Amino acid sequence: MARRSTYRSGTLLVVALLLAALGATGIASASGTGTEAGTATGSRTGTASGAETAPAQPPHRYFHEFQANCAVSHTGPDDPIVFPGQPGASHDHTFMGNTTTDADSTAASLDAGGTTCKAPDDKSAYWMPTLFDAGRPVLPVGPQTIYYKAGVTDYTSVRPFPKGLRFVVGSPAQSPQDFRDHPGYVEGWECGDSYFNTEFPADCPDRADVQLNIRLQAPSCWDGSSLDSADHRSHMAYPVVKEGTNDNVCPADHPVALPMIEFKMAFPVNGDLSAARLASGPSYSFHYDFFNAWDEATLDALVDHCIVGGLQCDARGYDQTHPEEGAALNEDYELPAEVAAP
Repeated sequence: MARRSTYRSGTLLVVALLLAALGATGIASASGTGTEAGTATGSRTGTASGAETAPAQPPHRYFHEFQANCAVSHTGPDDPIVFPGQPGASHDHTFMGNTTTDADSTAASLDAGGTTCKAPDDKSAYWMPTLFDAGRPVLPVGPQTIYYKAGVTDYTSVRPFPKGLRFVVGSPAQSPQDFRDHPGYVEGWECGDSYFNTEFPADCPDRADVQLNIRLQAPSCWDGSSLDSADHRSHMAYPVVKEGTNDNVCPADHPVALPMIEFKMAFPVNGDLSAARLASGPSYSFHYDFFNAWDEATLDALVDHCIVGGLQCDARGYDQTHPEEGAALNEDYELPAEVAAP
């Protein structure tokens, strides 16, 4: 007992000295250092001086996304966004998702069409310039990965796309520097261990397990009113960093946070790519188009469960690392009957 009392007395003395050294203000600061940056607790802590506290942020989550897995449906020289009602006016495009996409496509016609996406209620149209290798079209095989992510720090503020929203990401007329400096640039063209390429990589291994890949992110902040704009880009904007913070937020003139689409395309070609080109021109002319035709209830469920819920979901809205959260869609990639019912 004597030894325990001696230990306790020594401990109390150390604590007393620490309290005296820190003072009340130091204790308040120290208590805030244990919270994770960006968590709701940390954002509410404030300072001992009574300064105004920052708005609460949701708990930090590394992932807040789901996938739309869609295969190639067809190719053709049409573009219902840039050249609506003008069949054959565009360079050749590779279309994914909606099986009816052509120059005359509208939100209503897409709604009535079929889809190659795993989720049958994703009638959206996705397209990009066709890749050719020595004049031969090279089409991605099987469902491709199209991410729907949070582009802003407050992932709980993300809302579903409005039906009929459409936009173009990138430009066929962009220069190599434009392509590299594009705000949606992720890793450029990649093949094997070669990344961040503006041109098609020259050192692409000639192996069956190697493909040419590209990833490009879309703007995710909407002006809140326009489903399209004259240049098919101005109604959308990329998030910006809020001054004095590390937070990504939507700019004031594009205040609505929508999902950030990220194309992750894999083309079955490798080895010597000196004869490869895009229908739109050189490698750095890569761009893509999106025309939203999701069933509204299905998209809302996936956004709410996966993005707002801070999960890393597959096309069913299921996060295998959090099985306790369940899935947004059933095994047929559809809304459960009890959710879909009005």
